[in-house]
Amino acid sequence: MAWRIGIDSGGTFTDICLFEEQSGRVAVWKISSTPSDPSHAVAEGVAEALVQVAAQASEVSYFGHGTTVATNALIQHRGALTGLITSDGFRDLLEIGRQKRPDLYDLQADKPPALVERRLRREVPERLMHDGRVETPLDKAAVRDAVRVLRNAGVKAVAICFLYSFLDTAHEEAVLRIVGEEFPEAFVCASHEVAPEFREYERLSTTVVNAYLGPVMAFYIRGVAERLTALGVTATPYLTQSNGGVIGFDTAARLPVRTLLSGPSTGVVGAQVTARLAGAYDIITFDMGGTSTDVALMQGGEARLAREAVVHGYPIKAPMLDIHTVGAGGGSIAVVDSGGLLKVGPRSAGADPGPACYDRGNDEPTVTDANVVLQTLNPTQLLGGRMPIRADLARAAIDRVAARLGIDALAAAQGIIAVVTANMARAIRVISVQRGHDPRDYTLVAFGGAGPLHGARLAARRPASCARPTSGPQPTPAPTLARRRLAAARCGCARLAHSFPVGSTTARSFSPATALKGRQSSSKWMPRP
Repeated sequence: MAWRIGIDSGGTFTDICLFEEQSGRVAVWKISSTPSDPSHAVAEGVAEALVQVAAQASEVSYFGHGTTVATNALIQHRGALTGLITSDGFRDLLEIGRQKRPDLYDLQADKPPALVERRLRREVPERLMHDGRVETPLDKAAVRDAVRVLRNAGVKAVAICFLYSFLDTAHEEAVLRIVGEEFPEAFVCASHEVAPEFREYERLSTTVVNAYLGPVMAFYIRGVAERLTALGVTATPYLTQSNGGVIGFDTAARLPVRTLLSGPSTGVVGAQVTARLAGAYDIITFDMGGTSTDVALMQGGEARLAREAVVHGYPIKAPMLDIHTVGAGGGSIAVVDSGGLLKVGPRSAGADPGPACYDRGNDEPTVTDANVVLQTLNPTQLLGGRMPIRADLARAAIDRVAARLGIDALAAAQGIIAVVTANMARAIRVISVQRGHDPRDYTLVAFGGAGPLHGARLAARRPASCARPTSGPQPTPAPTLARRRLAAARCGCARLAHSFPVGSTTARSFSPATALKGRQSSSKWMPRP
């Protein structure tokens, strides 16, 4: 027999799916992720899953996986200490950017922190003109001095980006050689390798993100490869990249920025196929995991591909599916700020220590703890009984937040769910209303570890400004889709529906599992009234 294995390595859980090519048999397995070394959970999950189907590692004919390692490292700013070598006079470009505020009308909006500290941005004399002509030759002595400064500062990665280097790569190639001589243990990348295109700021940002994630992804990929070899897996391993395709491990280790949406893109591609099987071609995907939530919009059954995007505040110039990600997941931590307001995320408890109910030392309340208190999650066990949990610890964590808010525990738990739902609804607004699409014209496809649990609540959510009168004369439906989109944009509507009357207040959502089985479930499908 030949088995194909697909793995989703998330921040909280790692999921393994096995498909037997001859018989079409499908088996799934799920274990907790290991944030300190995510490759350990991948290998352990593969070993356990193979035991469940009585198969040998040598029978694996294909191994592909998506991972949120890069995504979560960028969200939580847990990348490597990074240095930058750039053209003389351009080290502050990383912060100047396009001289635009994140939000035009929000004077208090904060930009995301620069991934390279100013002291670690080293300028060297060199200058290439717009036509490729060398105005100032590269000062190699200054380059060596800059590399030594970065090495002594303890950086783990070095990004190289010179003005107009995509026209002539000689200067950047020379710096690559010098870094290899002076600082061989560092992860190093140059902009002509990562994003050889014009737009200076975006190219610089992409190169810096690539360097920032390089050591993290290299450690992960090396670990996965070594552990799979130790298990006896001989199939060539692949990693999904941000555009929905796959790349080899060597390429992924060299260009980790391409894996920034590795895990989310896999879900979008899967939802695309599943929705087609269910007859839905205009969909909004909702992938909620333990650390983050990813949403995407599809029209006519086709996912959108972007050449450039802003991921968690950082411009990325690389092909990727049009996915919007927010730090809202089952492990998102709820806190009461100094002003007495309840906030949820983006900080996450992850898999270790995990939510308070996991009994691994965390006492901060999470979205999972709120669901346990409300008993929308099993209050005694998860993973089919393989993972016992403690509802009393979840209740104690929620009680502390409730005391600060002056409400009871159930109200606090409901508040946590309401806040995280609002965060996810704003993400859907970004890809729908803010781009001229009425979300009521789309079907919500919920998946991920926590997607179906929150899908119905999210689908039914609507701002008061979009409420329809329940008595008296009803508003006249807009006769055209264009007018409906305009109305949605004006009122800020965030409801979702599929083929419903304009006045309907019920949204329809489904999970891929329900669609594939061809049956309706009251917990996963809200049928048309």
